[in-house]
Amino acid sequence: MVRKPAAIPRLGDLELAVLDHLWTTEEADVVETHAAVGARRGISVNTVGSSLERLHRKGLVSRRKVSHAYRYAASLDRERFRARRAVDAAGGVRALAKDGLLAAFVDLVAETDAAALERLEGLIRKKRMERRG
Repeated sequence: MVRKPAAIPRLGDLELAVLDHLWTTEEADVVETHAAVGARRGISVNTVGSSLERLHRKGLVSRRKVSHAYRYAASLDRERFRARRAVDAAGGVRALAKDGLLAAFVDLVAETDAAALERLEGLIRKKRMERRG
């Protein structure tokens, strides 16, 4: 049975900025994230820390304790995040297939970028092989 990924939860501007910072740096603590994201917005370290905690509860960042502080990292990469948000916006994978959106996407890729279509075919082959074990 194929496990359906959970929908990406709704995120605020600060949460998106924090994720963007984590994608760029790979890992950061609250103070580093505040320096990169919060200081220019004029918000407190605590507000940035709360945002990181919310992202952790939503499953979008992981954390590990180092001494007395947590270090945070994005749980999925930027490309996977964007792809899942696009699928969610279209109503989910079933809606994509049922409404012909998936076929339209493939047609659009085929018309604009033959190399991308080849990569898509390769990804599909790889995924089928992974599912077969």
